[in-house]
Amino acid sequence: MENNYVKNNNNPYSAVYRLIDFLFILIVLFAVIYIEDEQPTNLYLLIGLIAAVSFSLSAETIQLYRSWRTEYFSRLPAYTFVCWLVAIFAVSIFLIFTKNSPELSRLVIGLWFLSSAIVLVGWRLIFRAVLFNRRRNGFNRRRVAIIGLTKLGVQLADEFAKHPESGFTLEGFFDDREDDRLAERYRDKLMGNVEKGVELGRSGEFDIVYVALPLAAQSRIDSILRILGDTTVDVHLVPDFFIYNLMNARLTNVGTMQTISVYESPMSGLSSVSKRIEDLIGASLILMGIAIPMLIIALLIKLDSSGPVFFKQKRYGLSGKAINVWKFRSMTVADNGPVVKQATKGDARITRLGAFLRKTSLDELPQFINVLQGQMSIVGPRPHAVAHNEQYRALVDFYMMRHKVKPGITGWAQINGWRGETDTLEKMEKRVEFDLQYIRDWSILLDLKIIFLTLFKGFVNKNAY
Repeated sequence: MENNYVKNNNNPYSAVYRLIDFLFILIVLFAVIYIEDEQPTNLYLLIGLIAAVSFSLSAETIQLYRSWRTEYFSRLPAYTFVCWLVAIFAVSIFLIFTKNSPELSRLVIGLWFLSSAIVLVGWRLIFRAVLFNRRRNGFNRRRVAIIGLTKLGVQLADEFAKHPESGFTLEGFFDDREDDRLAERYRDKLMGNVEKGVELGRSGEFDIVYVALPLAAQSRIDSILRILGDTTVDVHLVPDFFIYNLMNARLTNVGTMQTISVYESPMSGLSSVSKRIEDLIGASLILMGIAIPMLIIALLIKLDSSGPVFFKQKRYGLSGKAINVWKFRSMTVADNGPVVKQATKGDARITRLGAFLRKTSLDELPQFINVLQGQMSIVGPRPHAVAHNEQYRALVDFYMMRHKVKPGITGWAQINGWRGETDTLEKMEKRVEFDLQYIRDWSILLDLKIIFLTLFKGFVNKNAY
């Protein structure tokens, strides 16, 4: 029996895209050969074909040729570049094992690798920009209906409104429930009941119908899908997983069964390796740059007050495991027990130098040692004292999801203003909200953005005491 897996969106022009990539790889190669006045031998043609085939196979593997109408913009060039890296690897392996590299110009090969990467990514970005512009101007648009004037349906409609370049035109909502059970927004878009929506879909009024009902209405959803199964309209089921917007929900397989992961770290496989390389390089460079300032701070701490230079506090790290987080001592006490009082404005426990260190976040500099040890990352959710973790995990939904990744020295919550004392539950809820958003949207580019913004927003903050 054929396995019924959920597939990515098909692209009706995928065959054309494959041909364009294939031709561009070869055209760029022979263009470089011509410019460098090299002889276009059969060996050049062979490595060009190896690269083109390897690119095509890797593109198929990661579904590069699917429809990108609703996908994140940054993923398209990233996926394309990864496929080209696979092609470069295949060519390199071929040249190493056949020992044919002396017959080729290294300059030609190098320029071809670089130029092809630019061309393969470039033509996609240009074509995507042209498509987006046409869609904004009313061309190539798809008429959409949403069954269910629910909170989920309203969120979906908002996304259509925020992204006109995707080319979706919301025609209206359809719902069988009484008015008092419907979301207030978009009621002017309510066109009738579900039966009417099905009739309009059957008559060709819509290109896509989205079913946005809660999972509690499973029997109703089943009935609607059976009815729409007798039409030719495209049907999408919007999953009402309340955790979908909190973590990286993705499709996985267990044998022939398909499941959706909802509580899972995005830091796995290649992502985990990339994150660790980023941390090792970044922390090493930063520690070399701040070594002398750290020695000066250590000396000033000894002169300012009695006690150790460093303070190690137990905090939760990856997977909720306890780690010792390094800091410059900024208080006359070292709370590290089952009850930890957060620093407040005018706190008498804070030393004179400690007030400055905390205000400027200089007390956090030793945590780059934690990064090198692999216990922390440069960017991630800020670690809280164990006592605070135990307090807030019972008060804030999904609080412990922050520990699906390593804690960080700086984070998305901090540069958005949610730093310092959490004297109200709302402040902690907002911090957790931004932390979970970071986990869901993580990328190397996002980390670099946060590091850059930390230089302007993360060090000095009015909420840091």
